[in-house]
Amino acid sequence: MKASDYIVSYFESLGISVIFGYQGGMITHLVDSISKSSKLRFIQTYHEQSAAIAAEGYARESGLFGVAISTSGPGATNMVTGIANAYFDSIPVVYITGQVNSYEYKYSKKIRQQGFQETDILSIVKPITKYAVMVDKVSNLQYELSKAITIATTGRKGPVLIDLPMDVQRSDIQVVSERTYQYSDTKKECTQHELCSVMAMLKQAKRPLVLCGGGIASSSSSSDINSFLQKSNLPYVVSLMGKGCVDESQQNFLGLIGSYGNRDANIVFSHADVVLVLGSRLDLRQTGNQKSDILEKIQFIHIDIDDNELNESILPNKMNISCDLSVFMKNIMREDFIFSDTKWKEYIQSIHEEYNQAKEIERFVENKVPYNYIQFIQEKADLDSIFTADIGQNQMWSAQALRLKPHQKFFTSGGLAPMGYALHAAIGVAMASPKKHIFCIIGDGGFHIALQSLMLISQYGLNIAVCVMNNEALGMITQFQELYFNSNMVGTTYDGGYCVPDIQSLANAYGLSYVKIQPEDIDNMGQLTNGIFEFSISGKTKVSPKLEFDKPLFNMSPSLPVDELSRIEEDA
Repeated sequence: MKASDYIVSYFESLGISVIFGYQGGMITHLVDSISKSSKLRFIQTYHEQSAAIAAEGYARESGLFGVAISTSGPGATNMVTGIANAYFDSIPVVYITGQVNSYEYKYSKKIRQQGFQETDILSIVKPITKYAVMVDKVSNLQYELSKAITIATTGRKGPVLIDLPMDVQRSDIQVVSERTYQYSDTKKECTQHELCSVMAMLKQAKRPLVLCGGGIASSSSSSDINSFLQKSNLPYVVSLMGKGCVDESQQNFLGLIGSYGNRDANIVFSHADVVLVLGSRLDLRQTGNQKSDILEKIQFIHIDIDDNELNESILPNKMNISCDLSVFMKNIMREDFIFSDTKWKEYIQSIHEEYNQAKEIERFVENKVPYNYIQFIQEKADLDSIFTADIGQNQMWSAQALRLKPHQKFFTSGGLAPMGYALHAAIGVAMASPKKHIFCIIGDGGFHIALQSLMLISQYGLNIAVCVMNNEALGMITQFQELYFNSNMVGTTYDGGYCVPDIQSLANAYGLSYVKIQPEDIDNMGQLTNGIFEFSISGKTKVSPKLEFDKPLFNMSPSLPVDELSRIEEDA
C-alpha cells in the first residue's frame, strides 16, 4: 500500500470526514490519495492559516480531532498561527506538513537550506505543539501516526505535527499491527480523601461559587456539570473559554468573569469565600493583575488535568486536584449536596438585578448600537445555533451579551486571539455539522484579514451568516489608545491610516448575498440566512465594563461611586 493511501485509510477508520489544506508540491501525494477516498473530502481553503483554524472548528464541533495539511516551506509556516492557537486553547488537531525528499533535507549541515522550500518546521513548532516529528522512514509511519493522534486526543488535548518528506509519502508501506503506538488511556482520578475535602469545603462555605472553564469542553463533561449545577443549586460563572459549555438560561447563572466580564459576575466572584474551579487556568485575564485583599481571601478548589497549570498559578490560596474533569464530575455527582443558604442567594440576586449587563448598557454605554445588534442576532438564532466570535470589541460584546440556551454553542479564541479566527472556525464547524445554523460575529478588521474563507461559503453552500460589526475602526485598540495614549488613533481609524473595503463589492466577488443593516432596520428584519450581513455602526464604540490595569476585579471601568462600593462590601 502506498504510504499516503495508508494515512487516508487510517483517518477514515477514526471517523474523520474532512481534511483542510492548501495544495502544494510537497503534499501532492497525500492530497491525491484523499481525493480518491469515498469517505474523506479535501477542502482547499485558499490559505494555510484558514486550513489550520478550520480544523480547530471541526474538532470543537465534531468532538473528534481536526486535520490540516500543507506543503513545505511557506505552506508550513503559514499554518503556525493556527497551530499556536490550537495549543493555547487545547484543541486536538493533527497537522501534516509536506517536506522535501529526505535525501534533499539538510539535517545537521550548517547551511540555511538544501532543498527548494525546505524549512525546519519542527524547530519552529515544538514550543507550540504537544508532539512534533519528522517521519523520514516509511517503516516508522504507522507508529508515529498513531502516536501523534493519541497524544493530541488524550490528557490535556492539543495540536501535533507530522513532517512528511515527499519520498516517504510515495513509498510502499507494510502495515503491521505491532507497529501501532501502544497507549493505556488511564484517566487521572482524584482520591477519596480529595473528594471528601472538596465536599467538606463546599458544605462549610457561606458564599460558594463555581467557575466553569474551557476544560469542560475538552473533557466532554458538559452534561455532567450541568446536572451537578442543577442538583447542587450552586451559583456559577464562566470564563471566556467556558462560555457555551453550560446552560446560561438558569437562574443560578451569573455571567462571564474577567477583564471584560460582566460586572455582576465579577462582583460576586470577588466576594465568594469558596470557588470551585472546573478546568480553568485562573490567569490574569480572569483575576486582574492587582491581587486585592478580597480576592486573596477566597479559597479556590482548582480541578485541572494539567499539573503545570495547577502548580504555576499566581494564586497561593488553592487546593489543587490533578484529575480528569470528566472523572471528577462522575465522582462528585454521587455525593449528596444541595446548597440552601438564602443570605448568599439574596445577595447574588440583588447584585444581579442592579449590575447585570442590560443595566450596565443602560447606565454606562453611550453608543448602544453594537449591543442591540448582538441581542438582535441572538433573537434570530435557532435553539441549536452555533456562534463563532472573532477578536476585538465584537468578541466582548458577544461574550458579555449573548445568553446561550442549552444546545447553543459559542466558539472563540482565548489564548492567542488571532483576528479572522471566527470566519475560519465557522468553516470547520459547518463542515462538521452542515445542518446547524452558524452565526459568525466578526469585526471589520478580522473580516478583512479572513476574506479568503468567504469563497468556501458560496462554494459549498455552507449554512453561515457572516455578521460584520462595521464600526470602521479597530475598536478594541481605539479604546486602549483613548485610555493610555491621549487618543492617538494611529493605525485604527481612517485618519490614522486604517481603511475598510466596500463589503458589498466583496460579497458580490465571492458570490454571496449581502444585506446592510442600520440600527433602525432591526425591528423589521427577517431571518439571517447564509451570506454577509453588514451591521453599520457610527460613532465611538466601547466595551463596558472593562477592567483597567491595576484595578481590582470588583471595580471595573467605569468605576462605581465610593458609596456604592461600600454598600456592596457591607452587604456581602
